[in-house]
Amino acid sequence: MKAEFTILEEHVGAENRKLVAGEEAGKKAAEFFDSVGTGYYHIDLHPSSQGDNYIDFGSLPFQIPLGALLPQRMDNLLPANKNIGTTHITNGCYRLHPVEWSIGEAVGSLIAFAQKKKTWPRAVRDNKNLLEEFQNWIRSQGLETHWPENNL
Repeated sequence: MKAEFTILEEHVGAENRKLVAGEEAGKKAAEFFDSVGTGYYHIDLHPSSQGDNYIDFGSLPFQIPLGALLPQRMDNLLPANKNIGTTHITNGCYRLHPVEWSIGEAVGSLIAFAQKKKTWPRAVRDNKNLLEEFQNWIRSQGLETHWPENNL
């Protein structure tokens, strides 16, 4: 899926985040205005040809941006787990079961919210008021959209 937003290594990878954001800001993953969930797992890759068949490097506790769940050109299709807007590298930390479950929970909630509001899912991200209402609603349902400061 080609998503509205693609999560890059510089958003969640510990080393690349410091290179892009600086030493202090690089201690935290990128903040996404449209966060609909959280996750945390190191980036592990399983290359299938030649050499090391397991590569593992650090990531930071991250958010799940709504833009990574919205296809660019389709309105009636949403991802369910591993097929969100990530690169091959960042998929290494978004593909783990707890994160997949959070993605599924966010997508299911988005569908219910959009139907209730009689709008398309992408309109929720595009409209600041709808996005804020959606994020407040999912938080009231127990979904975390940000990591607590004292747990980082």
